[in-house]
Amino acid sequence: MSRDGGSTPPASSRAFCTRNRWRCENDEFRRIGVHKKKKETHRTMKIQSVKGTRDFYPPQMAVRNFIVDGWKAASIRGGFVEYDGPIFEYLQMYQVKSGDEIVEQLFNFTDRGNRHLAIRPEITPTLARMVNKQINALPRPIKWFSVPRLCRAERPQKGRLREFFQWNIDIIGVDDVLADAEVIACSLDYLRNTGLTSADVVAKISSRRLLAALLKNIGIAEDKLETLYPILDKKTKIPVEAFCEMLDKEIDSSETVQTILKLMDVHSVDEIPDIVKLDEEAQIALDELKRVFAYLEKMGVANGCRFDMSIVRGLAYYTGMVFEIHDAVGKLRAICGGGRYDNLLSDFGGPKVTATGMGMGDAVLEILLREKGLLTDDSLDIQKLDYFVACLDDDLMDEAVAITAKLREKGYAANFSYKTNALKKQMKVADSMNAAQCIIVGGEYKESGQLVVKDMATGEQELVEAATFFDTDPV
Repeated sequence: MSRDGGSTPPASSRAFCTRNRWRCENDEFRRIGVHKKKKETHRTMKIQSVKGTRDFYPPQMAVRNFIVDGWKAASIRGGFVEYDGPIFEYLQMYQVKSGDEIVEQLFNFTDRGNRHLAIRPEITPTLARMVNKQINALPRPIKWFSVPRLCRAERPQKGRLREFFQWNIDIIGVDDVLADAEVIACSLDYLRNTGLTSADVVAKISSRRLLAALLKNIGIAEDKLETLYPILDKKTKIPVEAFCEMLDKEIDSSETVQTILKLMDVHSVDEIPDIVKLDEEAQIALDELKRVFAYLEKMGVANGCRFDMSIVRGLAYYTGMVFEIHDAVGKLRAICGGGRYDNLLSDFGGPKVTATGMGMGDAVLEILLREKGLLTDDSLDIQKLDYFVACLDDDLMDEAVAITAKLREKGYAANFSYKTNALKKQMKVADSMNAAQCIIVGGEYKESGQLVVKDMATGEQELVEAATFFDTDPV
């Protein structure tokens, strides 16, 4: 008997077990070895960026800042003030706005408290939540803008990323379509300041209110409209045959389908009465649309705008004016889009307050600016200094550091070399950093306490007493 109470196997069996144990142990050794190799491989593997996202190295960051700074400047010119919100919200907030199908389009997760959350795919719901929270304290009209980082779980393609930046402007509490016109004008103001003209971009404007009235006039039931809007929004995005097929599935009457197709091709408000008879609601909506164009004329941007009935906007919450800005050729996705959403605040539990706004993403915009030659890799400064301090003697490094610190204290952008290389090499560094002036701390400083100040643009230089250099503004 063995010590554990079991029978002792015969010698032949013991030999077999010994050999088998050796094999098992050897297999385990090999398995552990492979595992270790895998772990080592894991430690040394190169991690790639996630598909649909971007790494912003300094040159790419310069492009991003160029776009974002322009957005902010246009917003401020238009009288908007900046806000922001959290990068994730309750998932339910987006479901209320866009339905349960939105879940598949979001990066959503459940936190440790079993709360269902989502990384924001847009900021309009956050805006509605924030305004509702302080609706009685906020002065009206509310004119806010934001430049959030957004994420959407969709297939990356040209002009569409999974992570991007978007400029949003919104006007809340103004019933008049003057607010709609101002949103459009502010969008065009920014684009105009980048160098784009009416020959490059066009604002296509329509009215969800007008479309709803016309569709009801040709026999479309009101409860059918929300199903129809996303289909109509695809008119210019899919082949004609596919679009007609989608309409045929939703609408029984071929005559009604043909009328809709005619409406979708309208590019002048004067053509509408020839296709569909206008009732009172349609006439009111048409008059609103005409007033928008009149305001745009007064704002000096009408030459970049036109009526286009095919602009529907797929989201259900739009209630009035809708618009998109496209490249004039129509080769790219929409640069921006927006419209009036008078029910969104009440949908989120607040009072019924009118609102209008737009969103412009950075991806399509950058493509267009590059195609038009308005944005190139060498057109933006990655860095720009007021001063570069060059030190030519190790014994003077402390003085060079002190001078740089003093310049920064006075509010100047200043940098210095960590090594006392040859002057020519340090001047190249100063030039690469786009320094306006270079302060040379060398023999002159050692001999007579003087600094050499060189203008990097003209090449001219002068000797300045170090003791009095900071008595007045150096520049």
